[in-house]
Amino acid sequence: MRLTTKGRFAVTAMIDLGLRQDKGPVTLAAISQRQKISLSYLEQLFGRLRRHELVESMRGPGGGYKLARGGKDITVADIIYAVDEPIDATQCGGKQNCHDDQQCMTHELWASLNRHMVDFLDSVTLQDLVDEQRNKRSSPVAEPVSVRRQVIFQEPRTVQDTTAA
Repeated sequence: MRLTTKGRFAVTAMIDLGLRQDKGPVTLAAISQRQKISLSYLEQLFGRLRRHELVESMRGPGGGYKLARGGKDITVADIIYAVDEPIDATQCGGKQNCHDDQQCMTHELWASLNRHMVDFLDSVTLQDLVDEQRNKRSSPVAEPVSVRRQVIFQEPRTVQDTTAA
């Protein structure tokens, strides 16, 4: 079980959109260039995101895409499901016919993992991810390695014997 590029790219593109939407509609060409995702692939993904009412398209000069609702109202699970990305760790796809048309011994383990993954992805909003990216950009830059640091050497301390003789 793994998240494919479809889900990863959809989440990445939505974060990019969320970061820039306050400046007006965002073009897929701009997202494509910044995120190194094929424009035709983005067009397919955004068609699905639009059908699931996560984004809105605006036509004409200055057109592009914007979020259909606030980032705090869109979860990662919403995005993943919109692009038809399965979140399933079971071998049988949840049909319970894992082993000779019977449920395998580990079916409940993987089904439980599925529930935890969905709960987690449903708890993370697009706004959480956008804020995380903004915080990364505004955090102070680490001190350059070339900066000289003064090291102070101290004499080793001696331990006094406090036991009575």
